Amino acid sequence: MEKYDVIIVGAGPAGIACAYTLAKAGIEAVVLERGEHPGAKNLFGGILFTSTLKNIIPDFMKDAPLERFIKKRQFSLLSTDTEMSFSFKTEKFSRPPHNNSFTVFRAKFDDWFAKKAEEIGAMVLSKVIVDELIWKGSRCIGVKSRLDDGDLYADVIVLAEGANSVLAEKEGLKSVSSEKHMGVAVKEIISLPREVIEERFNITPVGNNEGVAEGAAIEYFGDAIKGLFGNGFIYTNKDSLSVGIGCTLGGLSKSKLNPHDLLEYFKNHPSVSSLIRGGKTMEYSAHMIPEGGFNGMPDLVFEGGMLVGDCAGLVNTSFFHEGTNLAMASGVFAAEAIIEAKGEKDFGYRALSRYEHKLRNSFVIEDLKKFREFPALGENSPEILSKYPEVFAELVTEYFEVNGKSKKSIEKELVKKFIGSFGTVKPFRDLKNLVKAMGWL
Repeated sequence: MEKYDVIIVGAGPAGIACAYTLAKAGIEAVVLERGEHPGAKNLFGGILFTSTLKNIIPDFMKDAPLERFIKKRQFSLLSTDTEMSFSFKTEKFSRPPHNNSFTVFRAKFDDWFAKKAEEIGAMVLSKVIVDELIWKGSRCIGVKSRLDDGDLYADVIVLAEGANSVLAEKEGLKSVSSEKHMGVAVKEIISLPREVIEERFNITPVGNNEGVAEGAAIEYFGDAIKGLFGNGFIYTNKDSLSVGIGCTLGGLSKSKLNPHDLLEYFKNHPSVSSLIRGGKTMEYSAHMIPEGGFNGMPDLVFEGGMLVGDCAGLVNTSFFHEGTNLAMASGVFAAEAIIEAKGEKDFGYRALSRYEHKLRNSFVIEDLKKFREFPALGENSPEILSKYPEVFAELVTEYFEVNGKSKKSIEKELVKKFIGSFGTVKPFRDLKNLVKAMGWL
């Protein structure tokens, strides 16, 4: 019978952060990954937030497969033919650790991260499918795998399956994900010469031997995806762009649109097409995102185990879109709770619940609580990203139009148009919903 201290199912950021922390403490941990290698089935190509990673591996920037650091952030509201945007950049982010924000390809990063864990003693087994958990009464004691050895046993089982949590759902450890609480993102990798990217996005060229290059992240709302609750995005890599859209499955279902058509629509918007022109699509992919937020979180601890990362729904669903840092933090906290439990030789529910206590006293749960109403914003005020952008774009265009009218008369006309479009009560109700979604009420 194969017995380990800890079995971790899934080799994403949460699972590997947990394995690395355990191995560093001398605890035997095995990670079971169903893909060809860690990251092989992860199609994420976006921003890696490294505030936790720098605590795990302080010198990660020396050899981690980073594309660019994010110096410039931009948020744009689109109507059919207009863009209104807020852009922010600072030289402070030019200095390490670069605001802990980098574009990466997770297929490369996850493989690198797993190798780092292996170097200090963790065991990572790829191409391993886990079919179910093994229980002794109400306590989980192992997993049934398709390895030649078959059943594997451990003091603690950590489920780090990601958004598509087949095992956790099958075992009743979390409810089956609904369309309302799941999002889908589709993305293309579009190749462009490095110098073209740096010129178009107004970022300073940095040579291959001079550290990580500057980058930009632009997120688009409104007509970017035909007014659905979600966004479009462009992230700069070394010599390519990650261009995609994300929205809830429920929104897609109601609109009867498909993600591919939405992505093509987004790419053809004048504000977007000018940035990607001349590029060649090298890759097309899609992945799921848990969108339930704090209100949709399952129980994080069960007898003999824990849920971490996306499997636990630990994603900030607001416009911050943070997930990798929450995932790694959850993996570290889970490992710390296991280390303490092993020291006391007690792996009961109460001992493992220290994991949840650590999470609730960290930025992870504090941020999820703050934005707990954000997932409901699209349902409560659907016109925030559909009708409002179109009307605002029209009003702003008319306000700045030079046509011989006095500004006073133009302002009166615009007020009438706004009230005619929304009335006098609805804007205040929608504003209240937005304020609640941002955690300001």
